[in-house]
Amino acid sequence: MTIFCLSALAGIGLARKTSLEANLWLYLLLPLLLLLKNRNIAFLAAVIACGTGIGLWRGSAYMQNIYQLKDLTGQKVTIETTATTDSIYSKGSQILFTGNKIELLEPSVKPLGGSFKISGFGEQMVYRGDRLRVSGKLYPMRGSNQGRVAYAQLEKLNGSSSYINDLTHNFNAGMQNALPEPAASFGLGLLIGQRSTLPQQITAALTAVGLVHIVAVSGYNLTIIIRGVGRLRLGSKYQKLVLSLALIAGFVLVTGFSASIVRAALVSSLGLWAWFYGRKFKPLLLISLAAAITSLWNPFYVWGDLSWYLSFLAFFGVLVIAPVISARFFRSQPKLLTMVLTETLSAELMTLPLILMTFSQLSIIALVANVLVVPLVPVAMLLSAAAGLAGMLAPQLAGWIALPAKLLLTYMLDIVHLLSTIPSVLVHRSISAAYMLGLYAAVIILVLMFYKRLANKPIMNVEDSPITP
Repeated sequence: MTIFCLSALAGIGLARKTSLEANLWLYLLLPLLLLLKNRNIAFLAAVIACGTGIGLWRGSAYMQNIYQLKDLTGQKVTIETTATTDSIYSKGSQILFTGNKIELLEPSVKPLGGSFKISGFGEQMVYRGDRLRVSGKLYPMRGSNQGRVAYAQLEKLNGSSSYINDLTHNFNAGMQNALPEPAASFGLGLLIGQRSTLPQQITAALTAVGLVHIVAVSGYNLTIIIRGVGRLRLGSKYQKLVLSLALIAGFVLVTGFSASIVRAALVSSLGLWAWFYGRKFKPLLLISLAAAITSLWNPFYVWGDLSWYLSFLAFFGVLVIAPVISARFFRSQPKLLTMVLTETLSAELMTLPLILMTFSQLSIIALVANVLVVPLVPVAMLLSAAAGLAGMLAPQLAGWIALPAKLLLTYMLDIVHLLSTIPSVLVHRSISAAYMLGLYAAVIILVLMFYKRLANKPIMNVEDSPITP
């Protein structure tokens, strides 16, 4: 399974350079399936060929979208799109948002795949779920968005009719009623990863101390939710499973289908399934399976979505490297603070080379900041949720109910501000792609040297709720 998933990922990557017709893929796959009876070299070759073929086939289908965008480069187009984020103000007094479900109207009529970053004029505000007509020049992009239309003329066709979007807007308003700024925006960042209203100086301070990940929607939010359900006194494991899956689905609907949250939701669901049946996933299988499923669903992740790569690198650090460190230096299960420190160090270790190559910056205080702030995040999320609900349902009492959240959020922001004022807290360094790959190869070699010590050691206790990195 692991080799098949990794081969599928390789096939998607190769689809950027070559293509495989669907009919040819089927002709190659059917004879190879006959070799899957015996676990030998031929079996391994067949698994690799099948995985690579499926990845090539899926990637080739999506490459047609890229070719269409290249043909439209620099042309003025008119499209219809559905907003996937609430708009924020960008440079030149434009409003900025992302959109999908794109339909090209001019110069021809056809659907376009992927997600677009759109900025322009004509509307004061755009909310997630709104349908708009956009006119402007189109340029391809790489990363989580495949196209960009700037200085566009915007026309809202209809607003969102989604109950989830309305609930999110009402909750945001309730949070603003209950808490002063910047505590309200910080609380929304912790809960649902909303950073559009967070002041720029606070975002810069969080980045400087290595804590910007706590206001980015990720698997950590789902970890807290699932652990909270695990502590409830419910009648059976089945009730915990149903409640956890319902909360996961609701969280994804509220926050949107970003690469990191899709990965986290998938891993959480797989972990819950294994926990319910008394089984456990091998770490490498869980990582490769989640990566293969998400990339086959959207090959654009493999072709340039940085958040997708950072998410899986951090995932590898927490689920593979952290247990290795614990087994090497601790005789028993580490305490909470030690576990947070170990997992943070492991995630930082895996994401650091890619961050250095991409952003050319390193926070020298990140480990200390994470130890001081991250253990408080679950409590801050709970108190912020209570404040937002009070502001939405009982505005007369919101100030009193939100007081604990205000005190804790203010303390966390003060810690961030204090650490960010340390001179030279953010070091600027750059490395090449070859050097980055060499660092990852060294890490993998070290992990393999110690991994035998964990061969018979379970990753999670099946009596507890599964942990989602």
